[in-house]
Amino acid sequence: MHKLAKSNSRKPVSGEVEIPDKLYFRIGEVSRLCGLPSYVLRFWETEFTQLKPSKSGTGQRMYRRTDVENVLRVKKLLYDQGFTIAGARQQLRSEVRRKQSALPFAAPAMGRAELKQVRQGLREILGILSSRH
Repeated sequence: MHKLAKSNSRKPVSGEVEIPDKLYFRIGEVSRLCGLPSYVLRFWETEFTQLKPSKSGTGQRMYRRTDVENVLRVKKLLYDQGFTIAGARQQLRSEVRRKQSALPFAAPAMGRAELKQVRQGLREILGILSSRH
């Protein structure tokens, strides 16, 4: 007898959904992955601007990985954390604002003198380049 080979794919932690490594998912696939009926996904598209699957030439909804992750986030807010639709919408907006405001690097604090130096240097470069023509 042959032993079955174990798959190397990561096993989801309890409650975590493993999203296959694909570019696009049809609504039926997303429905199965997330444990939600298709009509709920279509309704959520009207309620949450973050859920905007593109459509194929035949009109099929094509969800990207980020869309699936957003569906799972909305599901968690509504079903697990007890948010209303309006509350979940507000929570998602505030999460996006927090991500945008937190820069991954420290913004340099330049003073007026340093900016004048940079501007002068750029003018010199422009003068050199324009004199070549």
